[in-house]
Amino acid sequence: MRIGIVNDLPMAVEALRRAVAANPGNQVVWVAHDGAEAVELCARRTPDLVLMDLIMPGMDGVEATRRIMAATPCAILIVTASVGANTSRVYEAMGWGALDAVDTPTLGRGDPRETAAPLLRKIVTIGKLIGVGGTQVEAGDASAAPAPDARQQWLVAIGASAGGPAAAAQVLAGLPADFPAAVAIVQHVDEKFAAGMAQWLGEQSRLPVRVACEGDAPVPGTVLLAGTADHLCLKSAERFGYVAEPRESLYRPSVDVFFHSVGRRWPGRAIGVLLTGMGRDGAAGLKALREKGHFTLAQDRATCAVYGMPKAAVEMAAAVEVLPLGRIAQRLVSKISGSIIDGGTS
Repeated sequence: MRIGIVNDLPMAVEALRRAVAANPGNQVVWVAHDGAEAVELCARRTPDLVLMDLIMPGMDGVEATRRIMAATPCAILIVTASVGANTSRVYEAMGWGALDAVDTPTLGRGDPRETAAPLLRKIVTIGKLIGVGGTQVEAGDASAAPAPDARQQWLVAIGASAGGPAAAAQVLAGLPADFPAAVAIVQHVDEKFAAGMAQWLGEQSRLPVRVACEGDAPVPGTVLLAGTADHLCLKSAERFGYVAEPRESLYRPSVDVFFHSVGRRWPGRAIGVLLTGMGRDGAAGLKALREKGHFTLAQDRATCAVYGMPKAAVEMAAAVEVLPLGRIAQRLVSKISGSIIDGGTS
């Protein structure tokens, strides 16, 4: 993989060079010492992956990510001294299209292979994402019988990847405090960031947001966020849970696995929403929801940070409607309120 490094600290650059070199298939094609230089180098020689620091003099990593994704989009992994200390900036960069974040490996502390391992795992995963398309297989639990009191309930199932935190935040911000549907979100994000992301989303939403736990029930007016590297799914008509299979899934947690489980087990009415993201995860699951008679939405090209997952859904005719991000919350409200008033399923 052709990799660009963006970092103003020589020690950090050397640590990243050594980590990248640990895999013979990787090659550092350039090093930028601030965001402005990274934007320029990306325009001249777009790499497969950019390892982007956040805190730099001049143009920081958030603004550099925004400009790169607007002009010469490519995979961007945030690599900074402390992800935990820069949570808000991490989510802001992910809102502009960065795929994930990881702490910078250090030199001179412990086994260099161990300190570089988290970064290398993410590089391998992103390499697969860039080079391998394809849909996900379904999780294979046995279905449970529908709960009678859930048949008239609504569930909004949302899937997102690159650019997803900001997109999900905008959708949630547009929902009223008395929104009568349960909401569940599967976002491609490292599990150690899930709790922070739930808190961050909750600050921008009238609805309470928390990480989904094993056995949680869908509750109207509550938002649950997938919170582990396993796949969030409906294990029965009334309860969420996590499953490890399919283990070979490139995406963990997988939107496809989640959507398929909703299509098989949810006894009420559902709306599937596929937001910005790289790859194809969620497209097949959204198609399955539509074929089950559920309403489905995809974010349009113009408002996506990365038009990958929604594009795949549109090409498969999986989305009943394709809307700009700013209109999705309003459409969810009108769809559900109209169906409640009519008593119908359309």
